[in-house]
Amino acid sequence: MTTDPDAVGAGSSSVTGPTPATDASGPATTDAELVDAMRLPGVPDEFQRLWTPHRMAYISAGREPMEQNCPFCAAPGKSDEDGLIVARGKTAYVLLNLFPYNSGHLLVCPYRHIATYDQATAEEVAEIGALTQRGMRVLRAVSNCDGFNLGMNQGAIAGAGVDGHLHQHIVPRWSSDANFFPIIAKTKALPQLLGDVRRTVSEAWDD
Repeated sequence: MTTDPDAVGAGSSSVTGPTPATDASGPATTDAELVDAMRLPGVPDEFQRLWTPHRMAYISAGREPMEQNCPFCAAPGKSDEDGLIVARGKTAYVLLNLFPYNSGHLLVCPYRHIATYDQATAEEVAEIGALTQRGMRVLRAVSNCDGFNLGMNQGAIAGAGVDGHLHQHIVPRWSSDANFFPIIAKTKALPQLLGDVRRTVSEAWDD
């Protein structure tokens, strides 16, 4: 059975347990007050729900905001936590993909707003390569992954989501991560929150 932490049975006779303490902000919620989902209105079925509300910002915004406000130019100006950045170099940096294919999906980006790999300087190419190697080693150490997908999609026609700013993908892969979800349901199950992944990778980066 699962519980819905947002479904609090305040004032319901079906809720048992101690009376929570109250303060100026209202009554506190105790574990005893959480209502089992099977006792809520509606007809249960055999489906499980994967709640991914963070994707709605991507879906509803469309492409235009990304074209006008490059997320890879904006990220370095934020804190590491807000920008999902795990490491900063001299000409390039590493951050988590906000819409990952797998947990630990990293992106290596030059600070400069360039669209394709042939526009990168020799220094940028060298640092992107070094950061990619370091990212692979760190992900292998913290997640015990079995392999990687590495790649750069050059231009919208090649599948680049943000085609104006070069970025290298590092996608960790496990022998058990292939299933029917991405093919049949267009859904990817991600077992770890982005903030937790960023903290784990960032802490291991300089070890």
